[in-house]
Amino acid sequence: MIAVAAFVFAMPSELSAQNFSSSINTYSPYSMYGLGELTTPGNTAMRAMGGVGIAMYSPGVVNLLNPAAYGNMNRKSFIFDFGVDAGHYRNEQTKYTSGTPSSVKTAYNSVNFHEIAFQMPLAKNLGFGFSLTPYSNVGYKMYKSDMSNEIIGNVGRVLYQYDGEGDITEVKAGIGWRPWKKLSIGVAALYYWGDITRNYTSQVSNIITGSGAYSSTTGVDTYTVSRMKMQVGIQWHAILNAKRALSFGATYDIGGALAPRLTQSLYVNNLLQTSVRNKVDKRALQLPSQIGAGFFYQNATIRLGADYVYQNWGDENIDYTESLGKGTEVAYTDTHTIKVGFEITPRPTDVRNYLNRIAYRVGARVGDYYQTFGGSAIHQMAITAGLGLPIRLFGRSTVDVGFEYGRRMPEMETIEVYGEKVGMVNQNYFKFSLGLSLFGEDRWFQRYKFD
Repeated sequence: MIAVAAFVFAMPSELSAQNFSSSINTYSPYSMYGLGELTTPGNTAMRAMGGVGIAMYSPGVVNLLNPAAYGNMNRKSFIFDFGVDAGHYRNEQTKYTSGTPSSVKTAYNSVNFHEIAFQMPLAKNLGFGFSLTPYSNVGYKMYKSDMSNEIIGNVGRVLYQYDGEGDITEVKAGIGWRPWKKLSIGVAALYYWGDITRNYTSQVSNIITGSGAYSSTTGVDTYTVSRMKMQVGIQWHAILNAKRALSFGATYDIGGALAPRLTQSLYVNNLLQTSVRNKVDKRALQLPSQIGAGFFYQNATIRLGADYVYQNWGDENIDYTESLGKGTEVAYTDTHTIKVGFEITPRPTDVRNYLNRIAYRVGARVGDYYQTFGGSAIHQMAITAGLGLPIRLFGRSTVDVGFEYGRRMPEMETIEVYGEKVGMVNQNYFKFSLGLSLFGEDRWFQRYKFD
């Protein structure tokens, strides 16, 4: 199926999709390979600031990026975070029919959860954190109608349909410890699990010659992932007092064999719906090692920061490609991502004007996709914005909203497949996020006395 999918993506004839909506979390032809589209980590507030947070010092906010932040918890506090995403995806591709270019456009809407997380203190300067977040998403649906002279003259119209869906979920549990006031360290275990299903169907219709009936054929590839890895983190607070904080942070993720189990099945949909193949094996796909570093500054009014993240997908998977003969080769490449974010709360303690207590956020993110297609890299960028709406005066619980506009732009406008020119896909997307950050008021572990 991997080989077929690569062939479909670079098909030099018509390939299109409809506007539709379902439970899948993305809509991208680039998710046809490997683990699909990787999600941006972080809660709603972090992602509204471009995704920064490796060095974020905030005892009242769940930090999904650095386990060292768990050690900054106040002893009498408990933080719960929940978030959902809604996305709108637009894809555009130039197709070439007999050398004549024309444009094909598709669109898709999605709604699904993004994170469930909490942090709690275990002892003084020792905290525990847990999160459940999507790591990658797969979602596409497209078809190709083959009406070439050779096919239609001997068989009839042949319709090829390709669709896939699924996701990989990341479960993270860790402990953070602050042995000194200005230093925190942490370690976390990450467990990846989920299923991805990719389907291919060929069906003959409008048979105009010959005799007998042609059977449709369906191929199903199911990837099953179940694997663990580790993450370590550190935060150092160069400045930490009641008025402001300047923090630096770093994380390191240990890579290793992901080794998804691939079950390949092929069915002929005749009267007996015959299964002609059922094969199970392991793929050699590796999870990358990851290094992240950043800084974060905050005072009573503003917060700002920047992160850099490197993942060695290419080094770990240098011998792993997905291709079909001389068709499109899908290879893995190292990625470099830069994130910046800014937040301002005009007057956090203003008792008269609620607008002054709202946190206003903006951010940006640039980097590359972790796969190349026919030798073409895919550049990514996003701009973000959002609001933090306080639930009560002098409280830390908030309703967070975020907006993101992003683009995926291939380095090469066209690639060559079987000697023919094929247009690459440009993608624009819009995401709206809603998050709840609750129980940050330091009241849950207090013992009240009544007369």
